[in-house]
Amino acid sequence: MTAKQTAIVIGSGFGGLALAIRLQSAGIATTIVEARDRPGGRAYVWKQDGYTFDAGPTVITDPACLEELWALSGSRMADDVTLLPVHPFYRLIWNDGTKFDYSNVDAELNAEIAKLDPADMAGYARFLEYSKGVYEEGYLKLGAVPFLDFSQMLKAAPALAKYQAWRSVYSIVSSFVKNDKLRQALSFHTLLVGGNPMNTSSIYTLIHRLEKLGGVWFAKGGTNELVNGMVALFERLGGTLILGDKVSRISHTGKRVTGVETAGGKVLSADMVATNGDLVHSYGLIEGSAYAARKVRSLHRKRFSPSLFVVHFGLNGTFPGIAHHSILFSDRYGPLLKDIYKSGTLADDPSLYLHHPSATDSGMAPAGKSAFYALAPVPHMGRAPVDWAVEGPRYRDVVLGRIRDLLIPDLDQRMDTCFHYTPQDFHDDLGAHLGSAFSLEPVLWQSAWFRGHNRDDHFSNLYFVGAGTHPGAGIPGVVGSAKATASLIV
Repeated sequence: MTAKQTAIVIGSGFGGLALAIRLQSAGIATTIVEARDRPGGRAYVWKQDGYTFDAGPTVITDPACLEELWALSGSRMADDVTLLPVHPFYRLIWNDGTKFDYSNVDAELNAEIAKLDPADMAGYARFLEYSKGVYEEGYLKLGAVPFLDFSQMLKAAPALAKYQAWRSVYSIVSSFVKNDKLRQALSFHTLLVGGNPMNTSSIYTLIHRLEKLGGVWFAKGGTNELVNGMVALFERLGGTLILGDKVSRISHTGKRVTGVETAGGKVLSADMVATNGDLVHSYGLIEGSAYAARKVRSLHRKRFSPSLFVVHFGLNGTFPGIAHHSILFSDRYGPLLKDIYKSGTLADDPSLYLHHPSATDSGMAPAGKSAFYALAPVPHMGRAPVDWAVEGPRYRDVVLGRIRDLLIPDLDQRMDTCFHYTPQDFHDDLGAHLGSAFSLEPVLWQSAWFRGHNRDDHFSNLYFVGAGTHPGAGIPGVVGSAKATASLIV
């Protein structure tokens, strides 16, 4: 009889868990090794003072890509996870008091567009058709394709050319609508996956179609409950999860990897190794390989997405007037993006993503209280070498000041608990190169074949999954990368 194949997956982020579930479902004995005390990677969670604070992704789109993981073994996601619909998807707020509720209810969204500028109604309808076409070509056809050689890129070229993929999201949006606020409303999504709307390929307008079709959801109990549901499925399938033990080395012989060694002294062997870790960090684990050293040097020359500064806080009272997801725009949309992506300036007028899970799930905070986090995109550590131990407390006050001015005037009096998470923490806790929150910046020349390959070009049994690989960051992106990687193995 043929011995059962074995696999090790480094890291238990969404990409690593999705890949491990696919491998275990296919009969490959899989072990996940996670450095932190809880699974989830960027989707970590803190329990503090009775609050549940999700660390990372909170916007769940395309639930079908998650349901597919349970269907592989004939089970249902609903048995492990409860997804709650979020409405509106986002409330967009500008400093002049303008508010725009963004959803997939046509009548409501059209009314919001008309409030900004009725003349843009026809342009939005055309943008919707464009987004539909990009979604079908870029997501349905190519989202889970592993681009291992350039010929696959050439096959995709006609579709990329048809939709002018060399143009930016903002440029394409601006060709359909004229109102400046509506241009921001239809282009900000790329920031949620680490991309600058002014530079990111127009292919990313597919996010609009993705949300329109599948909605926006929140996992009851927090995003980490989705992680826990995936872990429960993986372990029911017979998989093994090791927590609190960091991989210190990927061992190799010739052109094959042989397993991993951990900081805790474990020596694990397997037929294949897949890493959900940061690309630079992962190649750095392959000691004694001239090839891996070259890959690290090559990656250092690439452009990485910015980092994030995140303030988690709990307030006394409830806030029915504050949506689950709010975007607080700076008056300097383009110039602020230049600060983040080019000049490395830490802005005193940041745009914020404000997460208010208590709007959908009151259990995220103690009775009569509310949980929040406010996220500001900031330059990564290579572009702005900030001493975050010094700057963190000051910038926390900048972020909270924006919320106080726009939404909660008595925020200071209501404050119950508060802490923040910096680019330095992304680097230290997650091994993120330069503290980047989303790995490689999603520009056209770092997409598909130009992005991290799902199978290494040298080590024939070394695989990659997650934000640094095709198709990129975001829950649908990393779950899609797991499908692409699994297709090379199973």
